[in-house]
Amino acid sequence: MLVERIWTGNAYRNFNYLIACPQTGEALAIDPLDHAKCLAAAKDKGWDITQILNTHEHHDHTGGNAAVVAATGAKVIAHHLAGARIEGVDRGVRAGDVIRVGKTVELECMDTPGHTMCHICLRSHTDQPALFSGDTLFNAGAGNCHNGGNAEDLYTTFVDQLARLPEGTRVYPGHDYIENNLRFTLDRESDNAAAQALLPEVTGQDPATSRVTTLGEEKQINTFLRLTSPSVIAALRDSFPDLPEQPDPKTVFVKLRELRNKW
Repeated sequence: MLVERIWTGNAYRNFNYLIACPQTGEALAIDPLDHAKCLAAAKDKGWDITQILNTHEHHDHTGGNAAVVAATGAKVIAHHLAGARIEGVDRGVRAGDVIRVGKTVELECMDTPGHTMCHICLRSHTDQPALFSGDTLFNAGAGNCHNGGNAEDLYTTFVDQLARLPEGTRVYPGHDYIENNLRFTLDRESDNAAAQALLPEVTGQDPATSRVTTLGEEKQINTFLRLTSPSVIAALRDSFPDLPEQPDPKTVFVKLRELRNKW
């Protein structure tokens, strides 16, 4: 499996992705908002974009569909309930469905509600596993729930699905927010040594060349995966004095998401 991460450089700080079969050169475009950069990258690599996967229905993830389809004839894939929100969907997918790219690439669909209720993440069936997480899991953060989402469902997605993936899974999110997310982590957990060490590395970095984290690293630096940390809970109680002495993880997650909305 070949992965090309495309930094859009736009105000939303989007990442777009091309996933290609090394044998055939067929490629899947994930959320190709910057259609010009995606098409140029495919041409430069000698790849043929045959499919598009939209992780969810927001315009900053679907806005490049029409141009890519016009240029390539690619088929559009999205959550099976997103057809009314995304124009021109050719295939609706559910949890466990597999997207095949060329002869060698298999990507399993995960139904991951929370950011929106029609959100798909993709996990690769490869020796080095990868997760294309859209706006669900960010580097050191979690997606917001402002536009059609639900924080309790996002919690369930994190705990029951994402946190159970292999530790070595490489995380490819839909946006670059890592610097700000690490600052939020340290505001919640000032003694987090892993976040302290990583922040100088990513401060002012060029997202086009930034390194890719693993799920194991995320469990060290991502507050939304550290729901039982005594430091996280203690700091949370400063903002929510009525928090129980031993709050359940869902309460911690939802309160963290509430704080992050205003941070």
